[in-house]
Amino acid sequence: MVGSGGAGKTTLATRLGPALGLPVVHLDRHYWSPGWVSPAPDEWATTVRRLTDGERWVMDGNYGGSVSTRLTRAQAVVLLDFPPWRCLLGILARRLGSMRKAR
Repeated sequence: MVGSGGAGKTTLATRLGPALGLPVVHLDRHYWSPGWVSPAPDEWATTVRRLTDGERWVMDGNYGGSVSTRLTRAQAVVLLDFPPWRCLLGILARRLGSMRKAR
């Protein structure tokens, strides 16, 4: 799943994975360390290779530097291409839904 922030990548992956009997990989959970610290590029490339080593998965996230690795291993790509106003509503809904929760 790829698309703009707020497009619904995580929501769709969370629903699609179980429906297909596939593990779901949320790239955000693997990219960010506590304090919103990002990994070094080579460390991230290694992580993405490890995550895509599985034979079957549903993966959501953008991270342009890892697209070629993911596309090489993917059987299908879902692009969520919504207008900016729709994505903004998704971001606002996510923000309101996660108030007082740790992300």
